[in-house]
Amino acid sequence: MLVLGDAHASDPERREALLDHYRALEPDAVVQLGDLECYDLPAPTWFVAGNNEEFDVIDALRAGETGETRNVHLLSSTAATVDGVRVAGLSGNHAPTKYDLPRSELSGERRRHFTHEDVERAKSLSDVDVFLTHEAPTGLLSYGYDPGCEHVDEILEAVSPKLCLVGHHHRHREATIEGTRVVSLEPAWERYYTLDPETLALETHDLDSSE
Repeated sequence: MLVLGDAHASDPERREALLDHYRALEPDAVVQLGDLECYDLPAPTWFVAGNNEEFDVIDALRAGETGETRNVHLLSSTAATVDGVRVAGLSGNHAPTKYDLPRSELSGERRRHFTHEDVERAKSLSDVDVFLTHEAPTGLLSYGYDPGCEHVDEILEAVSPKLCLVGHHHRHREATIEGTRVVSLEPAWERYYTLDPETLALETHDLDSSE
């Protein structure tokens, strides 16, 4: 299974870098960690929305409407079985001033955030092997402060996935949090990853490995 970090594919060069992975590796299934910005892809792709997306498209996908998209499946406090692996995800990033609002009250760019309703739905999921999130849990990264979000910690404690994959921060970091192996991924234009569906072993690959 191909695993990709942030894509930021509204940029033409980064879009080509994203699509190069599909062309070179011809994956049967892909999981992606947000800031995708490209919703017509060559292979089935399960992703969480980041804070940089086309939010009209994301809203349509939340509602189960595919529109003009192809091969993209949004995980928004939902789960799917991908190559025999139960994959779930929390879409969006955290804004303390918007967290307690219902999603129906978020508009414009504020639709990029997750709400307490999203977190509660995610916490109710069961039998999750791999959890995807754009926002990091606490204890994974440091910039002189911890950028992690306690609401993601709550999900990991409630759901107990075997593996949690994190986008947004564009750097590779690993930690064990709430008993779960947590890995922050580098962006798709710098590196790609593969996941063994049987063992959930995650391997890191430099870009020259895909040429």
